[in-house]
Amino acid sequence: MPDSPTVTVQAGRSSVRCGTGQKMLDAFLRNGVWIPNSCNQGTCGTCKVRVLGGTVVSPPVDDSILSTAEQDQGYVLSCQSIPTSDVVVEPPVQDAGTPHHVLRDLAGTVSSMTSIADDTVAVTVLLDEPLEFTAGQYVELSIPGTGQTRPYSMANPPSRSDELEFHIRRQPGGLATDGWIFSSLSVGAPVAMTGPWGDFCYEPDDLGIGLVLLAGGTGLAPLKSIARTALDLDPTREIHVYHGVRTQAELYDVDFWRALSDEHPNLRYTPCLSREPWSGRTGYVGDALTEDFDSCRNHAAYLCGPPAMVEAGVKALKRRRMPPRRIRREKYTPAISLVTI
Repeated sequence: MPDSPTVTVQAGRSSVRCGTGQKMLDAFLRNGVWIPNSCNQGTCGTCKVRVLGGTVVSPPVDDSILSTAEQDQGYVLSCQSIPTSDVVVEPPVQDAGTPHHVLRDLAGTVSSMTSIADDTVAVTVLLDEPLEFTAGQYVELSIPGTGQTRPYSMANPPSRSDELEFHIRRQPGGLATDGWIFSSLSVGAPVAMTGPWGDFCYEPDDLGIGLVLLAGGTGLAPLKSIARTALDLDPTREIHVYHGVRTQAELYDVDFWRALSDEHPNLRYTPCLSREPWSGRTGYVGDALTEDFDSCRNHAAYLCGPPAMVEAGVKALKRRRMPPRRIRREKYTPAISLVTI
């Protein structure tokens, strides 16, 4: 068998071995070479790199993700591109202060499964070995017998690195949910995964300013990890948590957040329903934010959930004068099947 091609990351003066059929992003992260990444499905463009020499093969990319001009200049998505020769790439310049972790294959056992809301379960997995990650990141769970994976964010803080908590909502006909998690997964079952992925990460340089956390649905999971991490560092931290769902049946973790706010008086929890009246706040989380704040200039924000909710939340924060550099976001988009190239 011939040697696998070598991918050289020029900006970092590093080189990694990329095996046959291995995506460049996977090879980078497994060898400690950081490339920003988010969806890992070829739909966000975060992991783009410029190929300066050599050849890669990858599926077609929509020009809304990589413009025609970028593609003409040699930019590719490292999460989708497989080298077919020795390759030299120019990655984007990154903030050296952001914590990064080596990508790993992981194994664990389901330790609990709890129904927490309509068509939503909390699943905890006890790992064979602890996982180092930053609050906000995710892992990809391997779906048995399919060769495919699905991403799920950790809801536990990194200080609990041996047992991971996931919030999983059923998707009708979903390969992972209807086909596995909600049909046959049970306590004691083995689980294989890869992680950590993503650059939606809690930034420790936010210390000293308030936090605004906007969640839609199970986008609450990484924000739970972020809030608990922030409070571990500063129990008096000002934190505003907004959780938006459509109906009261979809609302979850209410008791957890109320207990946490009792323990930490500077944490305020605001659930919002958009599709039915009730005794609490109604409407969308972005609207609730603008009603509650005259200015967000001295705050940082983390948003996670459906794309429309995230985009509306970003607009609301900007209207309240939050500096764009302090707005971090993660959009939950429908999973796509892997493409064989």
